[in-house]
Amino acid sequence: MFDNILIWFVVIPVIMMIGLGICRNKNIDAIRAVMVVGSTALLALSIVLCLVFLALRKGGDTSEMLFMGSWMWYAPLNIHLAVGVDGISVLMLLLSAIIVFAGTFASWKIDPLPKNFFLWFCLLSTGVFGFFISIDMFTMFMFYEVALIPMYLLIGVWGTGRKEYSAMKLTLMLMGGSAFLMLGLLGIYWHSTPEGMEKTWNILEIAQYANIEHGWQNFLFCLTFVGFGVLGAMFPFHTWSPDGHASAPTAVSMLHAGVLMKLGGYGCFRIAIYLLPQAANELAWIFIILTGISIVYGAFSACVQTDLKYINAYSSVSHCGMVLFALLMLNTTAMTGGILQMLSHGLMTALFFALIGMIYGRTHTRDVRQMGGLMRIMPYLAVCYMIAGFASLGLPGLSGFVAEMTIFFGSFQDSDIFHRIFVIAATTAIVITAVYILRVVGKLLLGPVQDDHHLKLTDASWFERLATVSLIVCIAGIGLFPNWINETIQESFAPIVNAIQGAATPGI
Repeated sequence: MFDNILIWFVVIPVIMMIGLGICRNKNIDAIRAVMVVGSTALLALSIVLCLVFLALRKGGDTSEMLFMGSWMWYAPLNIHLAVGVDGISVLMLLLSAIIVFAGTFASWKIDPLPKNFFLWFCLLSTGVFGFFISIDMFTMFMFYEVALIPMYLLIGVWGTGRKEYSAMKLTLMLMGGSAFLMLGLLGIYWHSTPEGMEKTWNILEIAQYANIEHGWQNFLFCLTFVGFGVLGAMFPFHTWSPDGHASAPTAVSMLHAGVLMKLGGYGCFRIAIYLLPQAANELAWIFIILTGISIVYGAFSACVQTDLKYINAYSSVSHCGMVLFALLMLNTTAMTGGILQMLSHGLMTALFFALIGMIYGRTHTRDVRQMGGLMRIMPYLAVCYMIAGFASLGLPGLSGFVAEMTIFFGSFQDSDIFHRIFVIAATTAIVITAVYILRVVGKLLLGPVQDDHHLKLTDASWFERLATVSLIVCIAGIGLFPNWINETIQESFAPIVNAIQGAATPGI
């Protein structure tokens, strides 16, 4: 088992938790050392995986999944610890490792109980990495739940504001989505296998059988898409997201918005769309309406907020709605844009939340009306905030532009009036985003200083600079060199698009 590189994405966070458990509560240097070594190892492992994966693809390996392994876990239900990755999974692992690395340094001075905080943070990371490497539905669902459970304590104990309310609301709504999801996965398990064959949870085997009846497909598609869509902040199940983001500590907001919400989009195409393609063709229009509302509603809501975290939280609702919107277009170009948006939003929203936490730690306020002139007080943080804002509004040369243009170009390929109307409506979010980003940048960074006490504040420390630079480099890297990422994603979508087209063709 341990000769499979993917297993180490789960093993390393577990080792980190053991190391933290050995550390004394007051030995902050040892706690930080465990986190730095572990997060650096995860980042290095993800980079190595990415390079080896690209080399194998270039060498002619066209297998749907690489680095596959399967070990029996529970024989009566044929549950396996089955792992494997395609290009999309590799990119999601790389994104997760980058944000865990940056989040470690963003939480350098977390207080109180830093040891306990990082223990729960590592458990959350374990769930995220395990989810992206799993190709067994039950194992994937198990890691999904492992990623959700720590959120309650991370927000409820280390959060700010109405943290208990926000933590409970988030937990109840996401567990409600999990209930829908579990029913959907059980339905797929029971109805996917041809008569006389052993039932399986393996995603690749279920896709190969293509045995689920039409009526069951429609029902199960609604259950699984809603189940994952709740985590993706799909309207009207998005209300947990702004409160959860606003109350969460900095690193948790980074991992939550940057990676955890991406589990929703990843699950939607990996399970709902791929395994239920006929239902996806027939029912996509319903969810296009809901995700279209998410895009516009989230952008308009961000415009009227005065709290920096709420602005970014509603912006996340809009951008994550764009991910699901693109996936529901069911063509390669739009879906590729959706994955690019997952990567782009993950990096820029992690940067936003990191900067907001750093600014709040100095000014002790997130109210835009009480701040101003930060460019002259803390120029480094101000410039980083401007870069994050420009990426969010789609400035060419940064990741947001590449992702959004790919989404809208691919979405406009559908020639019917329904799709065209919703694509045009979704593009208005670009203008709305520019409004609230430029308003905040102008007031927060370039306006007059509102509080004389802010003149005494300091700029970013070394560990804050390390966290922000790592994210900015990745944002610029995607914007300037998107081709290899685009090709990697499109290769991975080929089996899914083929299944969708096959289900849409009469007689196939």
